[in-house]
Amino acid sequence: MEPLTSPSTPHSSATALSDQPFAVALAGMAALAAAMGIGRFAFTPLLPMMLHDGVVTLAGGSWLATANYLGYLIGALGCMALPWVAPRARQVWHAARLARWGLVATVLLTLSMALPLPTVWPALRFAAGVASALVFLNVSVWCMVRLVALGQPALGGLIFCGPGLGIVLTGLSASAMVALQWPAAAGWAVFGLLSVGLCAAIWPVLQGVALPAVAAAAAAHADGRALPGQGPLARTGLTLAYGLAGLGYIVTATFLPVIARAALPAGSPWPDLFWPLFGAGVALGAALSTRTPAAWDRRWLLMAAYAVQAAAIALSLVWPGPAGFALGSLLLGLPFTAITFYALQEARRVWPSAGDSFPGLLTAAYGIGQIAGPPMVAWMLHHTATQGEGFVYGLAVAAAALVVGAVLYAAMAWRWPLPAQPVH
Repeated sequence: MEPLTSPSTPHSSATALSDQPFAVALAGMAALAAAMGIGRFAFTPLLPMMLHDGVVTLAGGSWLATANYLGYLIGALGCMALPWVAPRARQVWHAARLARWGLVATVLLTLSMALPLPTVWPALRFAAGVASALVFLNVSVWCMVRLVALGQPALGGLIFCGPGLGIVLTGLSASAMVALQWPAAAGWAVFGLLSVGLCAAIWPVLQGVALPAVAAAAAAHADGRALPGQGPLARTGLTLAYGLAGLGYIVTATFLPVIARAALPAGSPWPDLFWPLFGAGVALGAALSTRTPAAWDRRWLLMAAYAVQAAAIALSLVWPGPAGFALGSLLLGLPFTAITFYALQEARRVWPSAGDSFPGLLTAAYGIGQIAGPPMVAWMLHHTATQGEGFVYGLAVAAAALVVGAVLYAAMAWRWPLPAQPVH
């Protein structure tokens, strides 16, 4: 267990790395690639392989996905509650330490999915969801606070390239495994070993407490004055809108390879490429988010991001061919983690004294949206004449959720406009 060190401790190689902005951003990127790109989303390209192997049914795959999303919700709720319920424990189990343990769990749980024990797979996917939430929230907090302290907050967007790069890597790897006729168990083993390599690169950087900026923000707002758009109503609106994003993307993100295989001719090579295209969009969008001017209202950016994702889903409905799926996958991924980056920035603006508790609440709301998606699709598949019809209904509901979320952001931005920036 690493010592509880301050980022300013001299003569420490780990501390020296944590004082380098690009090292911090790259470590965050690698951590999210392992916890999200592999720990959570490797299931999507491996699901068709598991179906082919006959080790799971489509309905069973939906419930495995749901178990993972439920774990993600529980992990987020735990992160939200810890600073309030056990503040002293939070000082010991600070962001870096929780993230490191979450990464260890991600490695072990991914490797365990290679075992021929289908009865324990739901528990493993649940635990992987908890681990993903621990890593996502704590790495995000640690890295973004460090980057603010180092005077490079815009580099925070690079952290969120991690899930996209992990998705690209796992998607292309799964495509190669399908071509080589590997079983899904081999895929889980390979991805587990890949996460070991990522964790080895992260370990020297992700150390020490990184919360002074949060404490400073809380002190700066200790007088209790709330600016327009910082009250309970604005916090509720942001939480609800962000939760809708969880439902909005999850149907496509979970079932994209299966939907594409059902819509395209048998033997088409395209279905294996749509998921990596989604990941490439995620990485590109996260990189572009680092160029967003700080003065731009994050609510309008979030509204635009939701509109792009809704359009991407609609595109796959009206143009169910290789070109439509490819463009839809890219557009769905483009704002995926940019939404998270902007929402976390907006969370700090709306409730600056909440520290990492409000981001935990947002992530929990997102998790609730995710949990609703796969069972909804499973119900629709059971109550429609064809599998394709069930997926159409599921995609339509997902797009509608994103439209509602976009409307909420527009309403908040209109109701509580940001003060005009001074001209220098």
